[in-house]
Amino acid sequence: MRTCILTDIHANLEALTACLEASSKLAVDRYVCLGDTVGYGADPNATCDLVRKHCEFAVLGNHDAAVAGRMDYSYYYAAAREVLDWTAVQLSSDNMAWLQSLDYSRQEEGVLYGHASPRDPTAFEYVFALEQAEDLVVRAPKLSHLSFIGHSHLQRAFLLGKEVKDVWAENVMIEDQHTYLCSIGSCGQPRDYDPRSCFGVWDDETKVVEFHRVPYDAEKTARKILSAGLSPHFARRLLHGV
Repeated sequence: MRTCILTDIHANLEALTACLEASSKLAVDRYVCLGDTVGYGADPNATCDLVRKHCEFAVLGNHDAAVAGRMDYSYYYAAAREVLDWTAVQLSSDNMAWLQSLDYSRQEEGVLYGHASPRDPTAFEYVFALEQAEDLVVRAPKLSHLSFIGHSHLQRAFLLGKEVKDVWAENVMIEDQHTYLCSIGSCGQPRDYDPRSCFGVWDDETKVVEFHRVPYDAEKTARKILSAGLSPHFARRLLHGV
């Protein structure tokens, strides 16, 4: 089965639509979402609607949790708090109830799907650097054979073991004797200086994780953010992938 993995959409309808269109040409069998469907962007209801329509399941991201009243976000910086408050007002009752119902992670036959570090899914810890992957191995020795996460907005893969290694490849071969963590990258707000949208595909027959990038109309998304009265910072960063 080929699973298309989306994450960190952040209410970016144009990016999500581009990823759905591109992935539909890759013979995928199902879609899943690793959280942060909302936050930062100006289309929270439209993105929730599409995720609910297309994804077999979704898990809870920290922005989802904040909007749904499931975490304290008073320590977030002012612009982030403002857009979360705005999103909570904009969301339909159905979409709010959906966010409130999401689990923190999903386990399937040795594969974990979660938003952030698998050490404690409720803590929303980052794993975006080799040092953090090394710390994960020390602090959470019982890891799934393969873990998929988002949160960092970066496409990265790590081989986890006595020696933790980066895996630099667009197509990562998952070998049975090893343990892996794959960070899918952000659909709606990439942060690796490449503004193209990200998604992944996991093929459990060939045992390959594919990383994909898709161009989309980021200027249109940015204009929507400005028109909604949200922080210009969230609009500018889309154009540069930061």
